[in-house]
Amino acid sequence: MYKTECNQYSMTPALQHPNAVLAIVGRPNVGKSTLFNRIAGRRIAIVHEEPGVTRDRVSTTATWRDKRFEVMDTGGIAFLDDEKTRNALAAAARRQADIAIEAAAVIVMVVDVTEGVVPLDLEIARKLRSSGKPIFLAVNKADNDRRARGAAEFAELGFHQLFSIAAAHGTGVAELLDAATKEFPTGGARDSARPTRIAIVGRPNVGKSSLINAILQSERTIVSDIPGTTRDSVDVPFTLNEKPYLLVDTAGLRHRRKIKTSVDQFGLMRAERSIRECDIAVLVLDAGAGVTKQDKKIAGQIAEAGRGCVVLVNKWDLAAEEEQRTKSEERGRKQHKPARKTFREEYAAALQRELFFLDWAPVLFASARTGENLDKLFDHIAAVERELMRRVETPQLNKLLARALDSYPPPFVGGKRFKIYYALQRASQPPTFRLFVNHAGCLTPHYQRFLIDKIRAAWGFRGCPIVLECRQRERRKFVPAQ
Repeated sequence: MYKTECNQYSMTPALQHPNAVLAIVGRPNVGKSTLFNRIAGRRIAIVHEEPGVTRDRVSTTATWRDKRFEVMDTGGIAFLDDEKTRNALAAAARRQADIAIEAAAVIVMVVDVTEGVVPLDLEIARKLRSSGKPIFLAVNKADNDRRARGAAEFAELGFHQLFSIAAAHGTGVAELLDAATKEFPTGGARDSARPTRIAIVGRPNVGKSSLINAILQSERTIVSDIPGTTRDSVDVPFTLNEKPYLLVDTAGLRHRRKIKTSVDQFGLMRAERSIRECDIAVLVLDAGAGVTKQDKKIAGQIAEAGRGCVVLVNKWDLAAEEEQRTKSEERGRKQHKPARKTFREEYAAALQRELFFLDWAPVLFASARTGENLDKLFDHIAAVERELMRRVETPQLNKLLARALDSYPPPFVGGKRFKIYYALQRASQPPTFRLFVNHAGCLTPHYQRFLIDKIRAAWGFRGCPIVLECRQRERRKFVPAQ
């Protein structure tokens, strides 16, 4: 896990009752994510027959009856000395499950009735009993009477609270939740403020999970040098200065030709949906790799979705070390070269050139490993959020556009010149301006960029895409009086 040196954050979980936490644990492929989605009331965790799909802790706020609580899905617990699971990812997934067990007030252990009691179930049961937490055993996939009768076999695990369920269909889940949430506080009011959704997006292995762990100053997501470690979008609620946020760690967005499994395909779809549903996207780039073709594609998705954006160039400490080493070598060879731009200036120029369509987004050079400049990230996010809510008065907007058309008239297109009769701001998030015009087809991309630049020069909208909607004035036919 990357450690951060910045301690300016004061973060707390975004729950009304921090002790109302229900963790779902068990061995791989017993239906934990299916039960998690059933309790959450929507599809959050990826469900697939392949074992080990869930690795990170996936959590959300759920309600049952008059109870409000946090529910956590965890990666499957496997034998660490097993040949198939002797790797860093399996160990990290188990650590994440251990953290969830430690944080939980109530634990639901899920087993598979179709496979019966297996040695790993016995090991997990012993581990959970030592925690001293209330344990509720969910015997899953009991979707008919014969399977339901087989649930009695699991009494040997030593738990008195045993429930036959079929998470895929919802059978028995109500009885399980009634018992599991019995001691949770009642009447927990919903948070008055909707949390700001911040999607952390980028290519695989650029440091997205490390960034979230550095912000939270805890090992919240699994970090590995192996590309594709994060396979699902992980929601992390937290509060900063009494303001609720929801960080969304996403799977690395890779080219579709490189997608080899259906799990990776689901992860890609979730990441793309996270961009569409977020308020602000933090595009993470690798300082050492420069701006790649895939980076530009992701930036295009953010702009097309109309989301606010902050560009974060991660691993800047490594780039600075490389630059310093190069300078030392040049001094050692006594080479006298004319002064050139610093690496930061060169990188900023490359960003301006390669991501010209995202030049409205603020850029932050930072390091998740050292914490450099991470304290400035939420300053940028707060500024972008304010800009997203900015409203422009209609008279001022029309005066500005009239001056723009006079100073630089639009070109003729098909013998017609573009005219604006009236304009207003129709919406915010993103800032959207409706133009009532003579011919919408006469607005060329170049002139549209010119008008947007004029609006930015007058009102800022830093970090926000600007949308121009043209509504063509309808020609009314003359109807003679009768």
